Amino acid sequence: MRAAIASATPPRYERKPAGSVVDAAEPRIRELLQAYPTMPATVIAERIGWERGLTVLKDRVRELRPAYLPPDPASRTAYAAGEIAQCDFWFPPVTIPVGCGQARRPVQLPVLTMITGYARWLLRC
Repeated sequence: MRAAIASATPPRYERKPAGSVVDAAEPRIRELLQAYPTMPATVIAERIGWERGLTVLKDRVRELRPAYLPPDPASRTAYAAGEIAQCDFWFPPVTIPVGCGQARRPVQLPVLTMITGYARWLLRC
């Protein structure tokens, strides 16, 4: 009780993860995926001598497989720094003075916001 009162955050029940039956077989699964990244989970089960249900093994193989597959050349898009930008309009919630005693609402005078890709640079015009 004293620890809970002294704590800055509310108490929370935490339980250590129990692990999975697949944990023991994971190194062998990784070896097979390293050599044959598209090998079906059923074939992996045969090769490692899996005698339990396939659902747990298939879920783990589905989780591990993307790390071993080569990148798809058709879906890779590469941009040089500053080559691409995202443009958007920003409507600030203030009335903007435009001179000669006149003012404009955000709907009448939006701000163009541009963010370049991979350049970590921001410009508001």
